[in-house]
Amino acid sequence: MSKSENKAASYAIIGFGKIGQALTRAFARKGIEVSVATTRDPESFASDAAAIGPKIIPTTLAEAVKADVIFLAVHFESHPDVAKVLPNWQGKTIVDVTNAYGVPPEKLGGLPSGKLVAEAFTGGKLVKGFNHLGAAILDRDPAVHGGRRVVFLASDDDGAAAEIGKVAEDLGFAPVKLGGLSEGGLLVQAHGNTWGNSSFRT
Repeated sequence: MSKSENKAASYAIIGFGKIGQALTRAFARKGIEVSVATTRDPESFASDAAAIGPKIIPTTLAEAVKADVIFLAVHFESHPDVAKVLPNWQGKTIVDVTNAYGVPPEKLGGLPSGKLVAEAFTGGKLVKGFNHLGAAILDRDPAVHGGRRVVFLASDDDGAAAEIGKVAEDLGFAPVKLGGLSEGGLLVQAHGNTWGNSSFRT
């Protein structure tokens, strides 16, 4: 991203279910500000956000998508609705935390789920990541036995993968890049009712 060095990236999480809340806690642990939005009025979850930490900012979907980096923590089937919020996602990095579990492979048109999500977010740079950890694991401090919990990342944009790798490190995780969406993405996505080889590794 072409930002001046003194301007930090802004972050948003779309979705405030188990995964979305686990992600917000990861940001709160490190004191990093992040906006959180759903399709609901932000007042409806403001108290839950405040309970997680002072830097968790409930906001509207329209405001959240102004962030530089957007974590997509909604049901896979809901990603097209989020994608329609902006006509073009140029200059934004989308972290696809969704899982197409239970979605018949034929509905994906033979594409990895990350590719399908990437196509919906026209102009944006997509990184598949953080989706291989269950909410209960993602919710925990990533510092484990003197090491760091791994986060797998896959993207067709090397710059975006490096950017989210840095975010993962800032959150205390150890990023492992798996390559492009068609290769690495397949290792961490759901295939119908089964999971990729690297899914739910802790």
